[in-house]
Amino acid sequence: MTKPISPVTPNTWSFLRDPMITPTGFREYDARWKYPEEINLPGMTALGLGLGTQIHKRGIEPVIAVGNDYRDYSLAIKQALILGLMQAGIRVKDIGPAVSPMAYFAQFHLDVPAVAMVTASHNPNGWTGVKMGFERPLTHGPDEMAELRDIVLNGKGVARDGGSYEFVDGVKEAYLDDLVGDFKMTRKLKVVCATGNGTASAFAPELFERIGVEVVPSHNDLDYTFPNYNPNPEAMEMLHDMSDSVKASGADFALGFDGDGDRCGVVDDEGEEIFADKVGVIMARDLSKIYPNATFVADVKSTGLFASDPELQKNGVKADYWKTGHSHMKRRVKEIGALAGFEKSGHYFLAEPVGRGYDCGMRVAVEICKLMDRNPDMKMSDLRKALPKTWSTPTMSPYCADTEKYDVLERLVAKLVAKAEAGEKIAGRAIKEVVTVNGARVILDNGSWGLVRASSNTPNLVVVCESSDNEEELRAIFADIDAVIRTEPLVGDYDQTI
Repeated sequence: MTKPISPVTPNTWSFLRDPMITPTGFREYDARWKYPEEINLPGMTALGLGLGTQIHKRGIEPVIAVGNDYRDYSLAIKQALILGLMQAGIRVKDIGPAVSPMAYFAQFHLDVPAVAMVTASHNPNGWTGVKMGFERPLTHGPDEMAELRDIVLNGKGVARDGGSYEFVDGVKEAYLDDLVGDFKMTRKLKVVCATGNGTASAFAPELFERIGVEVVPSHNDLDYTFPNYNPNPEAMEMLHDMSDSVKASGADFALGFDGDGDRCGVVDDEGEEIFADKVGVIMARDLSKIYPNATFVADVKSTGLFASDPELQKNGVKADYWKTGHSHMKRRVKEIGALAGFEKSGHYFLAEPVGRGYDCGMRVAVEICKLMDRNPDMKMSDLRKALPKTWSTPTMSPYCADTEKYDVLERLVAKLVAKAEAGEKIAGRAIKEVVTVNGARVILDNGSWGLVRASSNTPNLVVVCESSDNEEELRAIFADIDAVIRTEPLVGDYDQTI
């Protein structure tokens, strides 16, 4: 295998011939590039050869399920990836267009060890990438990504005989059957189904109808130009649109899905957005009645309620705060035998006996409908209001280049830890502790907190704050954390702020 060229120059002779890959596309737990500015099709073939070589190196059966999201360039990229996998001697089972969790499901359904899903996830058009794994239900973490990066960028891919290609039909139908099972709603439920014209448009409306839910459509036509907004249920643009649909239709709530269908966002009957960590607490309350003394994993961006909520404490729940990122969370849920993991970004990891441990927006949608069915006298807003009140920001992302962000974060963590050690205050309150498992989560003496970490898949930092007291304190926490961030000139503007 030839060593890929790292500067990517479209519209050149070598661009059509030689593998070109920007090294920064290899991230903590998946691979993402702008296409064609950061990777070309021969570069994707080199990635496939590298992944296939890694599978052989690990002694894993050389069979892989491969899918692609609904973008106009994803099919070409998947085919380039498949060429490399076959070159490495891998037997490829192509499941066609899919949401990411359908690809994870295919590993179980087809009984194959490995998966590669071509998707830009919730990133806007112009991005592509691959989510991959070979130990179901897990996906590559930092160690596997570092190994893959080394194989690909150093031209260590090894061609082998034995590669083959098969298109496998019927996986979508099997996936939907698996999600529905024998469940049927016993109460009437009217739900806004928001898919932002993304891949989930081919799945979610049908899923709701099959379980007996009345669907209020919201941008459910497949359209890879995303004419309304980029499907990302963490972005206020999508949440506000879902809220407007609820108010206009009188729906019981809205569920929204991101570009590759592994995340789910919720808006209640009053049009209030419920961030995914709070939905996680609502689900944990319900599940811990059925499965007392359960352990739940929450990412460091999530509410402190998993540890402090009296209802969860009463049901014997153990809370475990862990690193943000779908691969980190999946691994942690499996390692400690948790019932579920909840991530503020809208990834939910429902393990046996509820799910299979991978993140699936469709599975979450079904489980939320089941939860509502078990609580027939409650509206979604009742469940939200039953939680102890906290005030939290959306996920806010100031720009910071991929090549700089980890060094910048290291300095910021050191500054925040030093602040705590010097007895300085945030928002006029004493700092109780600084959790540094993933960036710095600065916890105050009343349980309020502010977090700064590096995004694993885009060139930015991530900032989230929560107050257990009031909005004024929330704004003060953000102002004080941001003041520290602003000491770093390499940090740019936010995508959204409070």
